[in-house]
Amino acid sequence: MPSRPTNSVSADLTVADAESLSASWMLALRAERKSEQTLKIYGEGVRQYLLWCTAQHAAPMDRASLNGWVASLLEAGLAGSTARARQLAVRRFSDWLSTEGEIDADPFLGIKAPKLDETVIEPLSDDQLRALVKACQPPKGADAKVALRFRRDEAMVRLMMETGMRAGECVALELADIDLAKQTAIVRRGKGGKGRTVPFGPDAALALDRYLRQRRHHRLAESTALWLGDRGKRFSYDALHKSLGERAQAAGIEGFHPHRLRHTAAHRWLAAGGSEGGLMAVAGWTRPDMLMRYTKAQAAARAADEARKLNLGEL
Repeated sequence: MPSRPTNSVSADLTVADAESLSASWMLALRAERKSEQTLKIYGEGVRQYLLWCTAQHAAPMDRASLNGWVASLLEAGLAGSTARARQLAVRRFSDWLSTEGEIDADPFLGIKAPKLDETVIEPLSDDQLRALVKACQPPKGADAKVALRFRRDEAMVRLMMETGMRAGECVALELADIDLAKQTAIVRRGKGGKGRTVPFGPDAALALDRYLRQRRHHRLAESTALWLGDRGKRFSYDALHKSLGERAQAAGIEGFHPHRLRHTAAHRWLAAGGSEGGLMAVAGWTRPDMLMRYTKAQAAARAADEARKLNLGEL
């Protein structure tokens, strides 16, 4: 175990101390090469917790404080998964404080996470996918700037619905990661820092080619980033959510979230006869339970189709 620095303090760290140390924690997470989305989630979770502690005059490194905060989140109507993610951020922070010797011991060690709701997310139907792609077609006579946004969004939709790529993975793609000749994309930093190569088909390749040809005329065409935004900045995770959300609204799709494209890709893969092992490799899953979580909504329908094809009643 690492020795404790002489300036270590007890677990009754003040809110002001925690706020100051959270900046150092962010530096440590960046050194671990955590994704920007992970940094955002962790940082926001700790920030909100410390704000609650201030308002409640609660000690931030007290188990009762953390449990009280999580209870308030659930009472406010937040989903169990959201409360769980925010609690995890605080627990990761306290673990780092303990490891760095800023507190004597981790007060949240062994604390239970909120129970997750058994949510079932329906994949998009083929009709919905066609409507979403149609909503990404640039209007006739659109100028280059507008056309680029439409072409970009179609390329993202097709890539995500076919490969099951996570939104954060899609946003992080570089120009060099796309090989149109081989029809492959390299995800350099998937969840857990694991990379993989994912294949895509002719339709996604065509959409990417159209976007890339339009991209050549953008003033930031020399950027290494694959996706370009509207304001001279790199296309962000939040921008993807906003852009695809607008396309889904135009397509008449209710309850859309970009993550539904990952569920959709998984369902379509299995429904087409693809293997579970192949799906796990392409989607970047290491545990079968994650595959089941993403494909459970239409498991019965796929089983029924398979049973009809097997026709085991025929003698």
